[in-house]
Amino acid sequence: MAKHHFHLQADWPGKRNDVGRIESGNLKTEISIPKEMDGPGAGTNPDEMLLGAAATCYIITLAAMMERSGLEKEGLTMESEAVVDVTGGVFTYEKIIHRPVIRLTKDASEKDVELAGKLAQKAETSCMISRAVQGNVAIELEPEIIVP
Repeated sequence: MAKHHFHLQADWPGKRNDVGRIESGNLKTEISIPKEMDGPGAGTNPDEMLLGAAATCYIITLAAMMERSGLEKEGLTMESEAVVDVTGGVFTYEKIIHRPVIRLTKDASEKDVELAGKLAQKAETSCMISRAVQGNVAIELEPEIIVP
């Protein structure tokens, strides 16, 4: 069994509304509390990073599943949205909504369209980030499959 280790360095020089820095491999950015939460809004923040982790894991997993199944595509794009609830001063990362758009080739069959839909669903349960947040953050899918 192979184990992969990922490391991150963080520096937070001040108080709540200051700007810090993180570095992990190719990820090098400033971090702060978002403006929506009364912070400075510099760089990125944990909410965006969790959304980014979930979205990139999902789309890479979906692309790999499509490749393994031999399903040809012209394009694969996605928009993702996070919903964070703030009730009584408590911040709760409520849900993530992925909206993948799978553009199949013009000669795609009904069977291909059906397979694309199944893979879109299966990718969510196969993604390690989805599994990591399971039971804490709801993940919803709104896939769109297009045959030109």
